[in-house]
Amino acid sequence: MFQYLKQQAGAKEQNPSAEQVFNASAQKIEQSFSLDYIAHVPLEPRAGVAQWQGDELSVWTGTQRPFGVQEELERAFKLPEEKIRVMMPDTGSGYGGKHTGEAGVEAARLAKAVGKPVKVVWTREEEFKWAYARPAGVMEVKCSLDDKGNINSWQLYNYNSGAAGIEAPYRSGIKHSRFIGSQSPLRQGSYRALASTANIFAIESTMDDLALLAGMDPLAFRLRHLDDERLIRVLKASAEAFGWESLKKEKNRGHGLACGTVKGGYVATCAELEIHPTTNEVKVLRLTVGFECGAIVNPAHLEGQVVGCVLQGLGGALFEAVDFEEGEILNASLSTYRVPRFKDVPELEVILLDRKDLPSAGAGEAPIVAVAPAIRNAILNATGAKLYHLPMLPKGVLPSAV
Repeated sequence: MFQYLKQQAGAKEQNPSAEQVFNASAQKIEQSFSLDYIAHVPLEPRAGVAQWQGDELSVWTGTQRPFGVQEELERAFKLPEEKIRVMMPDTGSGYGGKHTGEAGVEAARLAKAVGKPVKVVWTREEEFKWAYARPAGVMEVKCSLDDKGNINSWQLYNYNSGAAGIEAPYRSGIKHSRFIGSQSPLRQGSYRALASTANIFAIESTMDDLALLAGMDPLAFRLRHLDDERLIRVLKASAEAFGWESLKKEKNRGHGLACGTVKGGYVATCAELEIHPTTNEVKVLRLTVGFECGAIVNPAHLEGQVVGCVLQGLGGALFEAVDFEEGEILNASLSTYRVPRFKDVPELEVILLDRKDLPSAGAGEAPIVAVAPAIRNAILNATGAKLYHLPMLPKGVLPSAV
């Protein structure tokens, strides 16, 4: 599938200056990351109620984008905007998956045909098979270090999954990033934090690999290349609460960290995990998450947003993936599509940084992005193994090749 996405995208455009520096450097990394399609798995599948009164249409549907649903209904029935009302009850969770109004449009078609109000509720199987998925993608990274251990070239190419989060926050001599679109074999659309999860996974994993190449501590290496005061502050706060500086190497245990920024939110996540000595089963023991999004208005709600993001991020990091063959979804049920369960939840500490001097920003997306790379880097710390694909542990154990 990943080769198909790259073929559909065509050849990438090299940056001559970055290539020149890369080729002349003694210490360099060239690697490819990938991630699967994953489903939104909302608590409530899509639903809609439609009622016609003459040539006026009213639709109730759980959506994140009511005006977009109104536009869909305008196109479907050739009605002017003022003839259509869209009411938005609670969505029953969406995560970017309920931007479209299929259930409402279906209900409106049926209501028009029978002359009575109609309610449509998708089954769980329909939700898995007909809703759009988070895009799969390939991220290719090429970067190098100068003789002092500083990043002197950085290139990141994302195929298919998107451009969000593609710009690395780290200082580099030459930097070039590009998103390259592709023809997807599955329907795809928005997902929590968009492509930031994919791109920051590639960026933050590569930063640990570069730190290893430079013989430096991953935290110190990041701080050496950061100028963003807000990201520096949240990274230090998370590491301090986690006890990064006092960590000792323990057999079968690993520690990792990652950070990033999305839509005005700044996050840093530290992870500790344990690997069973005989089965290679991986257990995430604890996560410490530092988060800052300007002035805090409602601390309890903000912490809930962070926790929800982190738990959803565990699924995409460890085991969530849409399994399909020849266009057919093969795991279209909660018994076959793996989402995080109570036993997967680690000890979780959230550190909120209140910046009364800055305007408030949203918190519903940024905390998800550092979960996967922090876990990946903890596995690297424990085993020396570099993982390049999400989900990393679909069967709960390290791949046999590791």
